[in-house]
Amino acid sequence: MTTERITEIFQKIYGSHTPDIYTSPGRINLIGEHTDYNGSFVFPGAIDKGMTAAIRFNGTGKVRAYAIDLDESSEFGLNEEDLPKEGWAKYIFGVCREIIKRGGTVKGFDTVFTGDVPLGAGMSSSAALESTFAYALNDMLNQGIDKFELARIGQSTEHNYVGVKCGIMDQFASIFGKKGHLIRLDTKSMEYAYFPFDPKGYKLVLLDTVVKHELASSAYNKRRESCEHAARTIAKRHPEVKFLRDATLGMLDEVRGEISEEDYMRAKYVIEETQRVRDVSDALERGDYETVGEKMYETHHGMSKLYEVSCEELDFLNDVARAHGVTGSRVMGGGFGGCTINLVKDALYDSFIQDAKAQFSAKYGHEPKVYDVVISDGARKL
Repeated sequence: MTTERITEIFQKIYGSHTPDIYTSPGRINLIGEHTDYNGSFVFPGAIDKGMTAAIRFNGTGKVRAYAIDLDESSEFGLNEEDLPKEGWAKYIFGVCREIIKRGGTVKGFDTVFTGDVPLGAGMSSSAALESTFAYALNDMLNQGIDKFELARIGQSTEHNYVGVKCGIMDQFASIFGKKGHLIRLDTKSMEYAYFPFDPKGYKLVLLDTVVKHELASSAYNKRRESCEHAARTIAKRHPEVKFLRDATLGMLDEVRGEISEEDYMRAKYVIEETQRVRDVSDALERGDYETVGEKMYETHHGMSKLYEVSCEELDFLNDVARAHGVTGSRVMGGGFGGCTINLVKDALYDSFIQDAKAQFSAKYGHEPKVYDVVISDGARKL
């Protein structure tokens, strides 16, 4: 939707004043999955799909918000007891509260917003929404909140107002995104580095199974516990190990008899995934996308067989990709449904997409959705 159209909708609802327009992107993660809560690396990039909001202060102590895509309105105050009932409005309210709790200022404002981040496809529409409002309120009121804090404001919104104990990656990518670059973030030290990602002759495409298995949240917590238990057990012999990212496969093998086979498998995946991120960093520096692709397949195998967060539909799409000679493919995100992310040579793209749709549809009764993504800039004023 164009900024003109968003402005038009804003003015129709709130009067003729011209609003400011801000946008923040969704994200993909090339590699480094289920590593953030293990103190390891993630490798996200902002994408060319996001959330865009028109905003103007209204001189009251209230926020009046309209979600264009849902055709729903919400109005709420800025005190803790004013939590709105609409699920989407909690994200905006949470951002306001988190800024206030940090000693920042929020004034009442009017807003309309829209997005083209596909919902439920693992591209973090919620982080894009949080980042849009955190960035806007910081910019419009000249608060000087640094970018890391803006990402934390979004993360704390999820924790405190939405009830999702997420890591920092999604909000970080949405705020820090840079066109033509992926960002390797060390979730232990919070150091980050940009790596060039401009795969000439390849496309990056997501295939969405349009499946969401119910296991996701309880399974996530269980895997987190497995990893923490393995790390604590290793730390008894190696006190320097604070997270699994600090451990080696040799250390894990030493304690194999003291932890369950399930805990062992989960930890093995995380330790191997940490190394894969390092390998991909080196490959990107060399412009070696074949190695990047190989590591993506290894990640899929690990997530499917060791971490057990894939599902039949995702494994099926991964197999189709491999059979087609696609350079790299893996499940992206938490698992149990959602998307595969695929690095595909231009020459193979059309036949791969056509076959993936036909074969998936024949087996599951519906086509996967296809999203081409381009690595783009982070939160900004339009």
